[in-house]
Amino acid sequence: MSFTESARDLRDELVRLRRSLHTTPEIGLALPRTQEKVLAALDGLPLEITTGKALSSITAVLRGGRPGPAVLLRGDMDALPVTERNDLPYRSQIDGQMHACGHDLHTTMLAGAAHLLSARRAELAGDVIFMFQPGEEGHEGAKHMIEEGVLDAAGARPVAAYGMHVVSSMLPPGLFASRPGPLMAAADVFEVTVKGRGGHGSSPHRALDPIQAGCEMVTSLQAMVTRTFDVFDPVVVTVGSFHGGTADNVIPDEARFEATVRTFSPGNRTLVKRRLVEVVEGVAAAHGLSVETSFGMGYPVTVNDPTETDFVSRTADELFGPGRYFVSPQPVMGSEDFSYVLEAVPGAFVFLGACPPDRDPATAPYNHSPEAQFDDSVLPDGAALYASLALSRLAS
Repeated sequence: MSFTESARDLRDELVRLRRSLHTTPEIGLALPRTQEKVLAALDGLPLEITTGKALSSITAVLRGGRPGPAVLLRGDMDALPVTERNDLPYRSQIDGQMHACGHDLHTTMLAGAAHLLSARRAELAGDVIFMFQPGEEGHEGAKHMIEEGVLDAAGARPVAAYGMHVVSSMLPPGLFASRPGPLMAAADVFEVTVKGRGGHGSSPHRALDPIQAGCEMVTSLQAMVTRTFDVFDPVVVTVGSFHGGTADNVIPDEARFEATVRTFSPGNRTLVKRRLVEVVEGVAAAHGLSVETSFGMGYPVTVNDPTETDFVSRTADELFGPGRYFVSPQPVMGSEDFSYVLEAVPGAFVFLGACPPDRDPATAPYNHSPEAQFDDSVLPDGAALYASLALSRLAS
């Protein structure tokens, strides 16, 4: 049987696991219930399993029937601090927590791949590392797992690594998409505290208003981006948090705001950090105030190896036929901590459309929305692609 046929036979089991994970989402690095469910799903398979020390990770190694190198497959397991607004029989049972980014599907597809490859263990010319990762949503789970040795779990550094991410809109269900080179942006955080002098709202000339100056900084940052950076090497700066003051007639002593900063090249990542500080310091000086700034480095750019990306494209065509793999014309501004793996190992990250058939991919709520929904029908194909990538890459 082909991987697609075998995966279809697993469909009911995969759907049960995914929906069980969806009902009890967990956030961050500590996912004890999720870990327990995944370990139960892997029970009985010929895997060498270790669990994390600083996080609820699972590393499972499948030894092939013939000697050879190792390949790594990754699925993230954590949820988001979002209250679900979907009326589903398997909706989240935990207020304020939801699998709004589809990581429950990633975990399930990876578990499915472990079943598929275990059944064809004798054909594997090498080993497969299954990386079940907590803490992708801002907690650097991949980095923690690397520090705990996931890349060396098979005894040698893998020759290739593959990850997958479902999307609840943009792509039709079942369509895979990726591109060589930069696929997802680096994501950093810029924090600013504007320090002024408080006073009465009726007499702003007797105070140094940090709110007015802070608002000018926000608009000046947008102008700086458009006048400093090439649109073909894009930079995005979005202020998502702004706080200042306690009453309508009180000018506060200070105001604070935070921005996410997205870049695709090392040069721009360095330059934008300097220009952000120059702009807010310049505006502050013009108004007689001062600022305190900090710049937190987040996830690096997710960069696909061109050879491995081409291999994913060919494998998808062979597995599903032409037309199921789409070359994305441009990268996306989201970020992903699989970037840490791809900094150490050549590989590729792939998107999979999982928009429900009763929704329009062009208008459906996107990942992270409390109304995001993902179609279970893609689970067998995701598991089959994971498995086929590992088997074919080792054979090559």
